[in-house]
Amino acid sequence: MTEPDRLNALLLAMPKAELHIHIEGSLEPELIFTLARRNRIALPYADVEALRAAYAFTNLQSFLDVYYAGAGVLQTEQDFFDMAWAYFERAARDNVRLAEIFFDPQTHTDRGVAFETVIDGLHRACLQARESFGIDASLIMCFLRHLDETAAFATLEQARPHIGRFIGVGLDSSELGHPPEKFERVFAACRALGLHSVVHAGEEGPPSFIRGALDALHAERIDHGVQCLRDPALVQRLRDERIALTVCPLSNVKLKVVASLAQHPLRKLLEAGLIATVNSDDPAYFGGYLGSNFVETFAALKLDAGHAQALARNSFEASFADPSVKRRHLDALEACVEAYR
Repeated sequence: MTEPDRLNALLLAMPKAELHIHIEGSLEPELIFTLARRNRIALPYADVEALRAAYAFTNLQSFLDVYYAGAGVLQTEQDFFDMAWAYFERAARDNVRLAEIFFDPQTHTDRGVAFETVIDGLHRACLQARESFGIDASLIMCFLRHLDETAAFATLEQARPHIGRFIGVGLDSSELGHPPEKFERVFAACRALGLHSVVHAGEEGPPSFIRGALDALHAERIDHGVQCLRDPALVQRLRDERIALTVCPLSNVKLKVVASLAQHPLRKLLEAGLIATVNSDDPAYFGGYLGSNFVETFAALKLDAGHAQALARNSFEASFADPSVKRRHLDALEACVEAYR
């Protein structure tokens, strides 16, 4: 086996956590058509190939337009279970041992699907993933930033009876024009309920959005965050405060955040001493699940086994899992890397 092949084998075999995965973004075209037939929904695409052809995105908003249309086939608790279960089957093959999964209830409640329907299906899939695959799975409820804070508060009220079924809140959707400060009060209310907080910032938005996520929303992790390198003082702050970045390489290329994987800043983030992690974001739309993000990015940036161990270690350490759970996964990672050596 060649050294690149050995490295790829390690990348796929090593235990890892995924901290930036939108479950609606794992909805593959084949499943979209299956659910459309089940729910008697007409799609504006002739077949799977025609739908995939629509995945030629120019920026974040062009992706979101297709993303929200695809989510329209989700109607029942079983639909949400099937979507999440399909992700867990793929994640298990990439040896994802811990997953903190984003879901967007407003995408569904705004079209008449009950909050309970959404979370019942997703939570059931998380429990089944633990039993069947040994994946420590949990949910993070995201607010849509292109909507207003009043809508976010309404969603929080719908979520209150289910607080024990998700571990935190996030902020996603269109970044430009929607600074984090817009949601300061609702994030304060979520913190008062004991929920963790993560925020999409510094993907297309400027470094100031990362600062706003930290200062106004008290974000414990920054989702994306690649624009931080434009602000050396911010880089130092992220390093000093040990704020993790959930980086999504294939997504960044697909949405034109970077021109190519060879120009991706992941190596620079690691060299700056930041707690960077690798994630798949919306894998059905961006061309790869977690294993593909590792393999393709490592090849493009000429990263090595040391980087692999650091990124996998970062993913567990940056998670919201209990210390004993983190230790178990980190011990398994160390054993895997030692076997590789």
